[in-house]
Amino acid sequence: YSFPRITLPPAALEAAKRLGKAPDVMYCLELLQETGLSCVPGSGFDQLPGTFHLRTTILPPEDKFDDIIGRFSSFHRNFIQKYGGLDNRARL
Repeated sequence: YSFPRITLPPAALEAAKRLGKAPDVMYCLELLQETGLSCVPGSGFDQLPGTFHLRTTILPPEDKFDDIIGRFSSFHRNFIQKYGGLDNRARL
């Protein structure tokens, strides 16, 4: 399992609020829609207020691992850029 903390730009928090979703829920849904990768929002695990996490199990065959990590990394960079998080605080 992996349970990384993610820092999201303010515009992503605002977009999630407009959609009536927790920010980590919105992140996980967009990740699934864009990459086919499935994660569980950390809000389902009593994370500390004001923090965001996701939980995933990473079990691809060894020859697929680089592709999975590449898709995840590319999605995250694009998500952060989409919501204007261009500084170094918006990290995975």
